[in-house]
Amino acid sequence: MTQIKDVENSLPFPLLGFDTDNGNEFLNWHLFRHFTQRKNPVQFTRSRSYQKQDNCHIEQKNWTHIRQWLGYERLDNPEVVPLMNDLYTSEWRLYHNFFCPSVKLIAKKRVASKVIKRYDKPKTPYQRVLESKYVAASVKRILKEQMKRLNPFRLRRSIERKLKRIFRLNSNKNALYI
Repeated sequence: MTQIKDVENSLPFPLLGFDTDNGNEFLNWHLFRHFTQRKNPVQFTRSRSYQKQDNCHIEQKNWTHIRQWLGYERLDNPEVVPLMNDLYTSEWRLYHNFFCPSVKLIAKKRVASKVIKRYDKPKTPYQRVLESKYVAASVKRILKEQMKRLNPFRLRRSIERKLKRIFRLNSNKNALYI
């Protein structure tokens, strides 16, 4: 619960919805109560039972947020958890949100048996926040100042150093069991 509160506090806008996978390891009553029984409830959704097509919406960022950086290696050394948390809350978050553009689906139309999709121009999450009318001007000013201090090349180098340390520590633990 601490991590979820940390994420919520670090967002530059109020949290309106929270989507989870259907498994009991993701959905628990403490989490459900945290979002639904508060002064300003947050919409809490989960994938439907036996509807495997739902998970693609919940897990759509697994490739860009996890697999591209950490691959498919099993990271089962508890000592890497603080390193991974530090990576995600520091450099990775900044690199991804300020420098990695993505596209959003703006229209989908079926023509005969074909689905035609239209996307907006690629923008970073930072650019989308600056364009949002729901984000306060003071928050936008803080983000602009933060952007001026960031260097994508330094962030990337730091990410790569931390990843090497994570993989080295994880493989050292696994070498003990061979």
